[in-house]
Amino acid sequence: MMRRFQWRAVLVGAVVLLAGCGSSPVTRFYTLSPAAPPSPAEPKVTMTVAIAAVTLPDGVDRPQIVLRGAANQVAFSEFERWVGSLKDEVALSVAAGLNQALGGASVFAGPLRSGLSADINVLLHVQRFDSVLGDAATVEVAWQVVPAKGAARTGLSSVREATGGPGYDALVAAHGRALAAVSRDIATAIRAAK
Repeated sequence: MMRRFQWRAVLVGAVVLLAGCGSSPVTRFYTLSPAAPPSPAEPKVTMTVAIAAVTLPDGVDRPQIVLRGAANQVAFSEFERWVGSLKDEVALSVAAGLNQALGGASVFAGPLRSGLSADINVLLHVQRFDSVLGDAATVEVAWQVVPAKGAARTGLSSVREATGGPGYDALVAAHGRALAAVSRDIATAIRAAK
């Protein structure tokens, strides 16, 4: 009887030990935060701006952060993920950047509801969204500024931001700075369209 009890105790101990060894890594979630507002404040612009559409390459349009590797390789970071869809993250980041750059404008990170219209619609076609851990974030965005009245303006912003450090926090912050630069380019076109 005692031997049977010892055997069970050893078995339970082994199961507990193995359970502790088999724990999975913690998943971390990231969001694209806007960069700090520009120091010299631009004159305020009173208008409504909507990020009407965002397109992304299929390869990066996923929950995992996609890392660019050597020789055309990519890796999916299973435990480093975007908090929402990357399309929404890009729209929110550019909207926040436009809000800062345009000072007074009402900027929406998506099309307005039916029956409402924006003074300016912005269309974003992200052509590159490259992430190299410990090196840089590179974005290339073809954009279009479509005013309710007047001619549309188009542009292409290509920005490479050094991460300034190792790890995913530095990489995601670099993407935020890159999208803030894209927002400033779009804000310049919006001011010219007024």
